[in-house]
Amino acid sequence: MKSWIKAGTAAAIVLATGAGMVWAQSSGSPSSSPSSSPSSSPFSGWFGRGDGNGNSPVDLDFQVTGGDDDLLPAIRQTSLLVSAQDEGRVTGQDMLAAARGDYARILGVLYDQGYYSGIIDITLDGVEAAGIAPLDAPQVVRRVVVSVQPGPRFRYSRAEIAPVAPGTELPRDYRRGEIARTGDMKNAATAGVAGWRDVGHAKAEVAETEIVADHASNLVDSRIRLAPGPELRFGQLTIRGHQRMDPRRLRKIAGFPEGERFDPEKLEDVRKRLRRSGVFSAITLTEADGIGPGNTLDVDLLVTEQKLRRLGAGFEYSNTDGLSLTGYWINRNLFRGGERLRVDASVSDIGGDTGRDYSLGLRIDRPATITADTTGYVLAKVESLQEEDYDLKSGTFGLGFTWIPSDELTADIALQYRALRVDDDSGRTDFRLFALPTSVIWDKRDEPTDAKRGYWLSGGVTPFVGLQDETGSGAQVLAEGRVYYSFGTDDRFTLAGRARLGTVVGPEIQETPRDYLFWSGGGGTVRGHSYESLGVEVIPDDSGGTVRTGGMSIVTLTAETRIQVRERIGLALFADAGRVWEDSGWSGASGWQAGAGAGIRYRTPVGPLRFDIAAPVGGGDGDDGGVQVYIGLGQAF
Repeated sequence: MKSWIKAGTAAAIVLATGAGMVWAQSSGSPSSSPSSSPSSSPFSGWFGRGDGNGNSPVDLDFQVTGGDDDLLPAIRQTSLLVSAQDEGRVTGQDMLAAARGDYARILGVLYDQGYYSGIIDITLDGVEAAGIAPLDAPQVVRRVVVSVQPGPRFRYSRAEIAPVAPGTELPRDYRRGEIARTGDMKNAATAGVAGWRDVGHAKAEVAETEIVADHASNLVDSRIRLAPGPELRFGQLTIRGHQRMDPRRLRKIAGFPEGERFDPEKLEDVRKRLRRSGVFSAITLTEADGIGPGNTLDVDLLVTEQKLRRLGAGFEYSNTDGLSLTGYWINRNLFRGGERLRVDASVSDIGGDTGRDYSLGLRIDRPATITADTTGYVLAKVESLQEEDYDLKSGTFGLGFTWIPSDELTADIALQYRALRVDDDSGRTDFRLFALPTSVIWDKRDEPTDAKRGYWLSGGVTPFVGLQDETGSGAQVLAEGRVYYSFGTDDRFTLAGRARLGTVVGPEIQETPRDYLFWSGGGGTVRGHSYESLGVEVIPDDSGGTVRTGGMSIVTLTAETRIQVRERIGLALFADAGRVWEDSGWSGASGWQAGAGAGIRYRTPVGPLRFDIAAPVGGGDGDDGGVQVYIGLGQAF
């Protein structure tokens, strides 16, 4: 016999139940086939649900005869009966409602696994749920049996979709001879429509679907016909919902490509630019239902503005460096054009071995400066550092531009005037300079605050010109790479590595601004050693000795293994190493240090809370180390 199922939507296929295809009926008595109850199944709990019978007045038993090993956990995962039992909704009315809903849900699982001749029985205390009227629900249900006989698996005799746009990638399993899963049919239709939209046919849709299941041969004949429609260009953008925002500036930030060929990626770029501005809490872009004059497509933009101001704070703790506190205040729309004012303040080394450090910074960002993807900014920052070997006071004023053409690529360039005063054993040294910091970041991580896979690359060059005899001219060069790889069930194990190198070229070490030099030791370089415990001693002091400063070159390496032991709790094992050189280009005398340790991670909505303990394992240039404790928010890198 042959049974027909036909349905069509704009981007997917919906398969409906047809007579003779799948039966939901009572077999007269509970199945005598071997039981696959959750208590005996090796798959129980794989999907976040265990056996709820022990704490429930309702005994819920799933029995699957035949099929592959993935079928039972898939049925339990979708079952409303399981959800009701887990949530304690076990009245007779609750059980009946869940059972009646489960016929369709289990049927969907069978279709998606390629089973089109299945039989589903769901009995409440021996009575088929499909035969109980909603108003006749029993007051109490003691035992629920879900019996599924999936029958034979169907394969494609034909898997056809046409016409298809050039470059369209269809699902690999949607082809003759493969298992006929409804999910693959839906994905093929979705991919076909998306392929036409990618080349400008915004109104592409599924025109017709014809799916025939032949029960004599266990084969499915699937044919999908697409209607591409005409190639369209972007029409006008209408905007709604803005309150404080200047509509002219809103349009400039959006960068809507009016007149260009329709491309869903360009529409997504509009959404990303508006989101990056930080002004809006909700952004909705809606394509017009109809085609405009000259094959154009208008788009409606509805925005909801966020609260104008925001206040935040953070902290980090080390048993040697003490407590660090940070705070910020933001105005998201300073001049009604999306300008963002941010004030940052920090106090560190509270209770540490050296004096307290202070910093105060102010920055104003203006999105859509020069281009829609370019943000202009001005900044001012002052700070005071009291370290073991020197005291530093500095002020920086600058203006710059940040270019973000995609989610992965960020480039930044700025022009800064800097003034520094350093007091150490050699006396007082003043530095005055112009700097041109330039950086590029390529971010391919899957999650910035808790990466499982991908990599992160950064490169930067900061040329500087001294404005007095004490300040030399040259450039600081920095590069850093991070890589992540996960494996195991649900990516339980993550291997992470980081390499960082830097050097200063041009001036002598005594002519180089002290914060351009490189130190090793502490949470950002080598855990287990004290903060900035490894430097060099080159600059002479007044007593005939030498002053301890950062070096002209550095290399640091970090390896970390992260293990997720529970949904929210993880462990970490790590080892760090660093070497600092006296001269540029990683030459001259050098010293090294290494540390290792372990930590605990607790997952929160804003990233993992990190608690690390580390100790030195080598080197250190006289640093006696001891156990170091680090607490912070987010992974170490």
